[in-house]
Amino acid sequence: MFFFNGALFGAWASRVPTLKAEYALSEASLGALLLLLAGGAVISFPLAGRIIDRRGSGPVAITLAILNAAALIAIGASVNVMMVAIALVFFGASHGGMDVAMNAWAGQVEQRGKIRVMSRFHAIWSLGAGSGALSGVLAGKLSAGLLAHFAVVAAAMCLLALWLARPDPHTSESATDNAPFALPRGSLLLVGIIAFCASMGEGAMADWSAVYLSDVLDATIATAATGYAVFSVAMVITRLCGDWIIKLAGERLTLLLAGLCATTGTAALALGGHLISAFSGFVLMGAGYALVMPIAFSRAANDPVISAGSATASTATLGYGGMLLGPPVIGFIASATSLEHAFLLLLLGGITILVLARPATRL
Repeated sequence: MFFFNGALFGAWASRVPTLKAEYALSEASLGALLLLLAGGAVISFPLAGRIIDRRGSGPVAITLAILNAAALIAIGASVNVMMVAIALVFFGASHGGMDVAMNAWAGQVEQRGKIRVMSRFHAIWSLGAGSGALSGVLAGKLSAGLLAHFAVVAAAMCLLALWLARPDPHTSESATDNAPFALPRGSLLLVGIIAFCASMGEGAMADWSAVYLSDVLDATIATAATGYAVFSVAMVITRLCGDWIIKLAGERLTLLLAGLCATTGTAALALGGHLISAFSGFVLMGAGYALVMPIAFSRAANDPVISAGSATASTATLGYGGMLLGPPVIGFIASATSLEHAFLLLLLGGITILVLARPATRL
């Protein structure tokens, strides 16, 4: 499920420049479309949490995976901006709801196995995102259209998911908090804010890295699509080692190091002005953002007060709210100033991670 979710998102992200060029979109227009994607996801978070508590995270994750694949194909099949907008709402809703479901499912695995594995699950998401981005590189070199590219990726992922996924249909999450929607509390709220900052940077890399490389640094379409793949590879490597890093260094030091890498990487990307500094920034930012979300979702899924579905949904609202709301905000800022200046917003996010790392991990 994590690979599936990441692959579809990576495939979409890698073709954003193609979509922008095909419909002659300005930065503000593209930002508005991305805002619709974000809106669909934000609406789905609390709804998914409630359904998960009733139906179980595994079956819900598989159902939403199929709907997410259908929504991706709908984006490629669109023939005008209005159809793209509608498809993006459904893509955001199915993608966001699936994200809540698969993280709640991963929390069950941690509880039953009594081991920390969330970072490795998120590594698989990054591996999927990188694979999806590389499929965009190949599609660009083959001059493949959006529909052909998205249909192949969606079909392959559906076959893989239906073959490998084995949820237990008889289990549901234990609901100790029956509120329709619950916000994170205490230190978990601060962790959620840190997750917001990290996912804002991750979303910016997904939707704007290729545009930045092509429009600002005059990179080719293939090179531009490679930028997000490099970012994703850095996340994969860090997350594969993440459970060991968190166990050895502790959550506080891990978050401090994450903030330092993210801040340094953003500065290199936004202020460097050439491909070498940009790709160096991608590596540092990927490593910096990598472990924030696993820490946040691991704590949410194992919350002793709020049910797994509701806690994961509320944390996702803050965490993935940054991933989904950040890109359109960057689009609006870029339209008013420049894309380089808009990326400085991510610098503020890295500094916030540094500042909140200590209080967020205080018991």
